[in-house]
Amino acid sequence: MSGKRITSEQVKFYMSSRKQQQRTQAQASAKAGVSERSGRRIDHGEIGVLSPKERRWRTRADPFAAVWDSEIVRRLERQPRLDATTLFEDLQDRHPGVYANGRKRTFQRRVKAWKALHGADKEVIFRQVQAPGRQGLSDFTALKGIVVTIAGAPLVHRLYHFRLAYSGWSHVKVVLGGESYSALAEGLQEALWRLGGAPLEHRTDSLSAAYKNLDAEAQADLTERYQQLCAHYRMQATRNNRGVSHENGAVESPHGHLKRRIAQALLLRESFDFASLADYRQWLDALLLRFNRRCAEALSIERAHLQALPQRRTGDYSEQVVGVTTSATIAVKRVLYSVPARLIGERLRLQVFDDRIEGFVGASLAITLPRVYSVNHERARRIDYRHLIGALVRKPQAFRYSQLREELLPNATYRAIWQQLDRQLEPRAACKRIVGILALAARGDCEQALGAYLLEQLAAGTIPSLPALEQRFEGRGDAPTRTDLAAVHSTQHPLSSYDRLLGAHGPSLEQH
Repeated sequence: MSGKRITSEQVKFYMSSRKQQQRTQAQASAKAGVSERSGRRIDHGEIGVLSPKERRWRTRADPFAAVWDSEIVRRLERQPRLDATTLFEDLQDRHPGVYANGRKRTFQRRVKAWKALHGADKEVIFRQVQAPGRQGLSDFTALKGIVVTIAGAPLVHRLYHFRLAYSGWSHVKVVLGGESYSALAEGLQEALWRLGGAPLEHRTDSLSAAYKNLDAEAQADLTERYQQLCAHYRMQATRNNRGVSHENGAVESPHGHLKRRIAQALLLRESFDFASLADYRQWLDALLLRFNRRCAEALSIERAHLQALPQRRTGDYSEQVVGVTTSATIAVKRVLYSVPARLIGERLRLQVFDDRIEGFVGASLAITLPRVYSVNHERARRIDYRHLIGALVRKPQAFRYSQLREELLPNATYRAIWQQLDRQLEPRAACKRIVGILALAARGDCEQALGAYLLEQLAAGTIPSLPALEQRFEGRGDAPTRTDLAAVHSTQHPLSSYDRLLGAHGPSLEQH
């Protein structure tokens, strides 16, 4: 067509129509959208397929010519890690009004091209051949963007992930704290015993989170304990270089696949809430069981190359010895815990797990406490009023100014009850009433029901007496009610009935 440039695609279409479809010159020209004259020129070879040529000249003036060599290149040679955006913004600051934001993309292409031609070598990833039974990997990951709740309360946690490099078999454990040795040891041993064998090598990242805020002696202790753990299972302990996550790629990359599966399974479940932490852990185990079915064939090959497990597990906890204060408390890793008052003055040997603390007096287990973690390295408290209520009943006025007063109230319901009692009763009566209520909650195992009832009564303008509350709630747990005790009747038999039982074996009781 006159006035229009004939493209290579039109030439190819014309030649195809003429040779392969045996069309006439006029037909092929019409199909290709060119004139018959142009068709004749194509047939005579005057017009052919244009080969694309790389343009090596500029079509407009270089906007960075004045600063490229003198400023930009000099900076890149001194600091090759500077990125284009940083350099461009610095250029705008030093030359106000000269380089508009519309030049940014051009500048980024120039910097990218310079780095490709003159920059430093980039990191090379060497893909590894995975042999069965050779390597298992451990790492921690967080479920970003996924909020799992337990009975409506958000669960702050992360996941420990173990994976066999050859078969891809995985194990996941819910971790309530950080990347600690106890979490690693407990998760790793769970994985090995479920697997039924141990690989030759166990690889982790640098465990920097576990070492954070530890002095040199503590770091050496942690390193020694980790080495002993691996030696117990005859595994060689290896780590990737700090900050080089792709060296742990056989577990880092599958993190994403695993988390996507968890997110999809939660959506399919149509609820992110679980009745208890045990339910959530059981649900994850079932999900991983389905996830591992895909590698059953490779796992059957790998199991034949795994090492046999030892006779028993080794310690997957850290130990600490603490003294119980006169306030019936112990301090463990920046958290203050209450313990039963009978332990005051004792020295407890603690086994600190990821989710619990077990305290021993000698060789006997004395108490098990749920593990609590401090936030942002601030001190925290975990006070159970049941541990202290016996002493508090004997001196209820100590409640008002106790340093542990807020923690002695088990939840928001009881804090609201205390506020109303303190407002409506005189101080001594208010303390005595709240302590009696807490004692009843502990004695009758009715904390939730008692709290709900009291809130309802207080909202109606009534403050129930302690005897009325005891009559209503005591005995809902394992303790017998007062009504039950009052219903027990005994009969005093006359002494003559005992004489008949004794017969001739002795003198009559009435004679004495």
